[in-house]
Amino acid sequence: MNNTGIIDLDSAEKRKRRARDGMLRVDPLHIALVSALTLLATSSPPASAQGAAIQRVESSEQTLPSITVTAEKTEQALEKVPTSVAVVKGWDIEQSGTTSLQQLEGRVPGLSFQPFGQAGMNSPVMRGLTANFNTFSTSTLLLVDGVPTLSAQGFESSLLDVDRIEIMRGPQSTLYGRNAEAGVIAIHSLPMDDTPRTRIAGEVGSRDKRALSFALSRPIVPNTLYASVSGSWSEQDGFIDNRHAGHKEDERRRRNLNLGLRWAPASTTDLVLRYTRQDYDDGANLWGAPTAPRAKVASGTPSWNRSIGQTLSLVARHDFGSGLRLHSITAWNDFKDRIQQDTDFMPMDVLHVGRDHHLRTVSQEFRLEGKLGESDWQLGIYGDAGDNDLHSTSKTMMGLSDMRAKQKSRTAAVFTHWNLPLAEHWSLSAGLRVERNTVRLTPRDAAAQEKGWTHASPKLALQYQFSPQHQWYASVSRGVRTGGFNILAPAIGYLPYDTEKNWSYETGLKGSLLGQRMRYSLAAYLMDIDDMQVMQMPTVGMMYITSAATATSKGIEFDVDYLLDSGWQLRGGLAWNHMRFDRFRDGAADYRGKRNPFAPDLTGHVGVRYDAPQGWYMQADVVGSSKVYLDAANRYKRNGYGQLHLSAGYQLGNLEIAAYVHNAGDQRYDAVGYQNGFVTVYSPPREAGVRLIWRQ
Repeated sequence: MNNTGIIDLDSAEKRKRRARDGMLRVDPLHIALVSALTLLATSSPPASAQGAAIQRVESSEQTLPSITVTAEKTEQALEKVPTSVAVVKGWDIEQSGTTSLQQLEGRVPGLSFQPFGQAGMNSPVMRGLTANFNTFSTSTLLLVDGVPTLSAQGFESSLLDVDRIEIMRGPQSTLYGRNAEAGVIAIHSLPMDDTPRTRIAGEVGSRDKRALSFALSRPIVPNTLYASVSGSWSEQDGFIDNRHAGHKEDERRRRNLNLGLRWAPASTTDLVLRYTRQDYDDGANLWGAPTAPRAKVASGTPSWNRSIGQTLSLVARHDFGSGLRLHSITAWNDFKDRIQQDTDFMPMDVLHVGRDHHLRTVSQEFRLEGKLGESDWQLGIYGDAGDNDLHSTSKTMMGLSDMRAKQKSRTAAVFTHWNLPLAEHWSLSAGLRVERNTVRLTPRDAAAQEKGWTHASPKLALQYQFSPQHQWYASVSRGVRTGGFNILAPAIGYLPYDTEKNWSYETGLKGSLLGQRMRYSLAAYLMDIDDMQVMQMPTVGMMYITSAATATSKGIEFDVDYLLDSGWQLRGGLAWNHMRFDRFRDGAADYRGKRNPFAPDLTGHVGVRYDAPQGWYMQADVVGSSKVYLDAANRYKRNGYGQLHLSAGYQLGNLEIAAYVHNAGDQRYDAVGYQNGFVTVYSPPREAGVRLIWRQ
């Protein structure tokens, strides 16, 4: 299917080119996906179809369903958590066609991502805070079923078989440690239990998009042993025209596989083993020259992304009785960041960059929770060990640089958190984390360096329930992001940069109105940030991170969900953030009063949905962001945008057919001048498609 939505039958040349490029090769993951789909297609369906009955808004519903979250690592009603939390349900993710974290931008007010254009590489921005890719850290932590992702490399999820996504805005370092200085994105999969569940979906769309996905969950031994498997495969042609090579430069191919096994030998013990894998086999980043016609290049240097991410985790729980419970989360993360990217966009190989990083992390958390009188408490320890092999190449007119280094990191932390009732309507939440981070860098061409940082992250929140449906809270908390070394700056001796820190002051209201037909959340905050880590690029091939800046971030976040009559539902949200440097001098340059790169002042969305009694639905969403600057001097920027997303579908028994249009107005919001004016990061064009889904 081409950009106009018309099916393209002339695909012989495309198949030849894919075969020539080695894209039709057979690998173990592909075999696993095909085998699982074959098994699903040929197996007899379970007797019960309740797995297909994922909750959706019915015209007969009179109130919004309650939402339970684990933002504070224990189950609580959404309204009881004294922090700003947004929740996206798995059913909404599926019906809107959301398949990547970047599609949450705007849909979750206050959350956005740096424009970069490489699949599997995302650096989130929340409340004006962000982190450069070369720090190997993030300002917002990603958790998938409790497993942390600590870098922008591999900061992605296939969003298969998801129950919900919880987005906690504001510092969460007390419970989640470094990299949670601005917030947390927590993805929770659907549970493995005695309810059998099957889902198979096929999709075709713009630019010859083809996709298959499946999810299967079954009890192997009822009440004791359960298993799940899900996976996806997708291919899509690009939109950047390489006039020299005669093909589209940015085609995308992705494969995902998730395996799960749960053992519950008794009601007091539960163990969940999960394995996930993400394979990228892409063309170029969404990059071009700022001076060239849009989406036109003449690259003679091949550009590609062949990254692989894997995660293995074991989550265990045991109840000792009397409210005492032990949790354990053991995880292994492995990400191979393998890319080559042309940066002159011309036939001759004048400028290009390459990476062959191998990032490995092992982490362990033990957490004990219990009750003391009417108070709930948690006490935990956490540790991780990172072992990274770093290899970056950069070809410029001055020659080829080849940077190789080993980076090892160690983290140890102890933390506690308490929920204390004070009076009939008053409660207090208090917590503290003490964490030690050390980083050792061993470059191939220089002596090894090691540096450590110790920091404390307290949090105190007061909550008052002034009526059964409305709560007020006020909090003060400290967020941190660990320091590191300038691994791409041998000219300055790989100098270290310090831990970024902030104090955050927040107050908010939460509750429901109109007989629980409307849910709302309003938060206001002020953040004082020290030792900000900002990337500077004064000349071609010269990049370094400085921690010499201070800044103030202040803002307001608002979310609303309103269930109207006769099957209509209205959702919306708006976030305003004002982030400016209070002090930032780098050499002769003075950036005081400038905006932090990649931080928009406004993000938000509004959407309306209708569910008909006959089984069909339709939905329209408008999401948007204000402009962002791409450098500390605020010379280069990405313009603001507003996008219209449409979806509709019809459900007949276990079968659903759905259609969607993303970015219906074909809005363009390119990041012109990325990397100090040398690159434009293109925004993706309009995309339309049709999905056929079978659930049992």
